[in-house]
Amino acid sequence: MLDVTIQNFEAEVIQASMSLPVLVDFWAPWCGPCKSLGPILEKLELDYAGRFKLVKINSDEEQQLSAAFGIRSIPTCVLLIDGKPADGFAGALPEGKVREFLDKHLPPAAPEEVEVIEAVQDAQPQPGSDEAIAALRAAVQAAPDNDNLRFDLLRSLLQAGYDDEVKVALAPVMLKISTNRKFDAVQRILNAIDFEANYSISTSEKVDFSSLILTNKRDFDSRFALAQIHIGQGRWTEAMDELLEILMRDKTWAEDKARKTYIAILEIMEPPPVKVADGQIPPQDPVIASYRRRLSSVVLS
Repeated sequence: MLDVTIQNFEAEVIQASMSLPVLVDFWAPWCGPCKSLGPILEKLELDYAGRFKLVKINSDEEQQLSAAFGIRSIPTCVLLIDGKPADGFAGALPEGKVREFLDKHLPPAAPEEVEVIEAVQDAQPQPGSDEAIAALRAAVQAAPDNDNLRFDLLRSLLQAGYDDEVKVALAPVMLKISTNRKFDAVQRILNAIDFEANYSISTSEKVDFSSLILTNKRDFDSRFALAQIHIGQGRWTEAMDELLEILMRDKTWAEDKARKTYIAILEIMEPPPVKVADGQIPPQDPVIASYRRRLSSVVLS
């Protein structure tokens, strides 16, 4: 799921729909039915494993986009294929009806890909374990074009500390990094890991970023450097705390680098989805949910 604005609409919706159907969910924070439909759409994006892309547009904040699509009520979903609206629906449909809608337009998954995905979901090994990584390696080998499976492998490798293998597994999709938020997240984490590694082995006198921050709370370069060190050493929440300090003072600093890195951490921390019965919402990690709320509070304030 990706939040879309007028600034990234062309790349994330129009251009993306040339190669993959894109489902646009028009919603608003105050909309009750939107809150029931949203988790269903996010679950289906995972279940369909790369057969469509889900994006969300806040109709209150992006009124120009809402007007362009003629949105009169929310939630409203529009499916774009080859750069043009192909179909849509309004209201909070139940999961079964949304599946019927998607199945009318999406290409079927290859039988062998379905078997691989179901096998990985049914096994549900401990995230980041050798068993999970082995299963995901086999899954990606069987379905190399499935971006969701590849990201699950990349995330598990990062969580296990197999940084070199992450770079190898990311290489085939390097051209997608600029348009795929999950692959962009992996690259940002790798950048931080490399920064921390170079900092740790530096033979020259090390910069004390914490002291610099105490002297100047708006020394965002030092805060970002400290956040990168935290990431490289696996201190995810400490890194997000530093990034939040930047965002509270400058929401768009360095072309959104702090916000995008914060989101990257959440992507990597997020555990793989737990398979649940139809109609049920997978449980949320309380730490991740808390940090998502903190980000929203700062960015939307």
